[in-house]
Amino acid sequence: MAPEHDTLPTSDGDVVRGAVPRRSVVSFADRGGRMTAGQHRAWDRLWPRLGATGPGFDRDGSAPPPRDGDGRLDARAWFGRVAPLRLEIGSGMGETTAALAAAEPDTDHVAVEVYPPGLAQLLMRVEERGLDNLRLLRGDAVTVLEDLVAPDSLAGLRVFYPDPWPKRRHHKRRIVQPATVALMASRLAPGATLHLATDVADYADWMREVTDAEPLLENRHRGFAPRPPWRPRTKFEARAEQEGRPSRDLLLVRRTPEGGES
Repeated sequence: MAPEHDTLPTSDGDVVRGAVPRRSVVSFADRGGRMTAGQHRAWDRLWPRLGATGPGFDRDGSAPPPRDGDGRLDARAWFGRVAPLRLEIGSGMGETTAALAAAEPDTDHVAVEVYPPGLAQLLMRVEERGLDNLRLLRGDAVTVLEDLVAPDSLAGLRVFYPDPWPKRRHHKRRIVQPATVALMASRLAPGATLHLATDVADYADWMREVTDAEPLLENRHRGFAPRPPWRPRTKFEARAEQEGRPSRDLLLVRRTPEGGES
């Protein structure tokens, strides 16, 4: 089947149709939105140094991230050092992303997001905090994991508050699916953690069911984990709690390749 094509908002908010070859079912919606003036300035100033585009998202002239001899992401070249690498899928407007990167200066972080305004807002946060351990990657997270991330390489992977796709007929578009979780687990180093969080009750139960069935992952809490104190509490989460939608966290540890516990 030929790949579908998305509508791609450029850095100034215009839409380029037919620009993004993609999978037939994706977990993100076709939405754009114009950048504010401040976001646009941050994009122009910082994106060439701190941002890159994944496969299918390089039609705006942005450079792809550096690759190593095996064609995978060359984090050492991108960050200029050797350090543990954490990946976040769906960084949104970047509030949590920037805070966690600031809290772990000895760890490198890559934020994967598709929406330019969110990426630009994260660039502003990076500049405000003076962060040098965070890079931004515009792309489809599944394609990024398949094409750019080497197996057994990540020190951690986070998916916080993904789109719940609440209508039953859209559940196939949720990022947490058996095949996707298997892919995520395969990219974690043994002992590394996959951290999922959502405030949607039925999605939380679905996440637990899917991750419980993945043999590479171990849930040492035997269910939902206590809310980690180090995960920043955002206005989004506080509002959800006020509306009766408490967040639920899942912390899954990658088992050793032999199948034993790490």
